Amino acid sequence: MANTLLMPKATAVWLVDNTALTFEQIAQFCTLHPLEVKAIADGESAQGIKGMDPVITGQLTREEIARAEKDSNHRLKLSDPKVRVPESKRKGPRYTPLSKRQDRPNAILWLVRNHPELKDAQISRLVGTTKSTIEQIRDRKHWNAANLVPMDPVTLGLCSQIDLDLEVQRASRGREPAAPVGDTLLPASLTERLVPEAEKPHDEDKELDANAVFAKLSSLKSKDPEPDEE
Repeated sequence: MANTLLMPKATAVWLVDNTALTFEQIAQFCTLHPLEVKAIADGESAQGIKGMDPVITGQLTREEIARAEKDSNHRLKLSDPKVRVPESKRKGPRYTPLSKRQDRPNAILWLVRNHPELKDAQISRLVGTTKSTIEQIRDRKHWNAANLVPMDPVTLGLCSQIDLDLEVQRASRGREPAAPVGDTLLPASLTERLVPEAEKPHDEDKELDANAVFAKLSSLKSKDPEPDEE
């Protein structure tokens, strides 16, 4: 594992306040720009950051600092770590909670039927299973094959709709995706672009019937009382 400096900006703050190192030396050791180190020295940057002593953390020795203070061309070197942290292992299949593992075969059956373009590795990433289990369900050789019911893995909470859409998009390049069978949720790409229905036109926008208007006016005139004769 590569040996890297912990909290580089906090270390730079400590080196500026407690050593006579040049800005270039501190910048090189802390992987910062010399102008950023100058801003720290001028109080224009990292004002709320507390300095961290690299000697206490075991990443730098007093002798190394003294050697660099005497020679401005000397480049500080990280001390060998006392504890080796093992590298993280390659990411494996998705973890599935115990409460949902019984629904995993149903989700695999749904994916096999509705998205035959998906590869076994993609199904394994989505629901956290093995290739042998996928092959058994696909070939109807699973021990519980007679009782399996295809169920959407998104509805079961085994994966997100975005992850499913992404895997289907990757597998469907150059081919048309199969039409889903049974109930399923809408893809995220569709739900994000829903547009409300257009409002119905107002009544005043409708065309007026001239004959009906004149008939109504004539009926109103006939109802008016006649004026009294003088």
